[in-house]
Amino acid sequence: MSVTIAPSILSANFARLADELATVQSAGATTIHVDVMDGHFVPNLTLGPIIVQGVRQMTALPLDVHLMVTNPDHLIEPFVKAGADHLTVHVEAVDHLDRTLSLIRSFGKGVGVALNPATPVSAIEPVLGIVDLVLVMTVNPGFGGQRFIGYTTEKIRTLRHMIDSAGHRCAIQVDGGINLETLDAPVSAGAEILVAGAAIFCQADPARCVRELLEKASALSYHSRYS
Repeated sequence: MSVTIAPSILSANFARLADELATVQSAGATTIHVDVMDGHFVPNLTLGPIIVQGVRQMTALPLDVHLMVTNPDHLIEPFVKAGADHLTVHVEAVDHLDRTLSLIRSFGKGVGVALNPATPVSAIEPVLGIVDLVLVMTVNPGFGGQRFIGYTTEKIRTLRHMIDSAGHRCAIQVDGGINLETLDAPVSAGAEILVAGAAIFCQADPARCVRELLEKASALSYHSRYS
């Protein structure tokens, strides 16, 4: 099971964003993670569709849009039109999860569902067969640069077993406090996509950080007995 890095532009320098995107791509990043916050579901306000449209013009890498918003249904089409390749919604933020996930799929985009740290994996078990990824938040969403919450590792392990034993194809993504010191636990537990922001863009050499994260993660990569 290979591990990939998805740099989060929440921590990037927007004054030179095109250069930052080119740098992480050249170092091996295969996806760009876009954190969208509405100031309601989480206590912060970040990026809208017009920013995603601009990012789309700066890179050919897939754009992984993480909607940390209340009632995301009305935002799905605007972000699709802006250039999102994949959209993830929070199970805690929607009334009818299957309907919301089906709406994303109707646009031909990748479908994801996210879990906050204290939300049990059982909350999304019914939809594991219809999503492309499950995002396990390893911090409480809302701000970059937070410390990894240790108990989320067991959630990742439980989710990995649940996915593999049922023969589902969805990947596990983790987001929050991921860096060289913390990635061991989530990767060993079965995470495949590591979202990292401050650990990449707030460092002197972002390209080197991406390469180091990939190198260490690859050495730790989880091997399932079900795969």
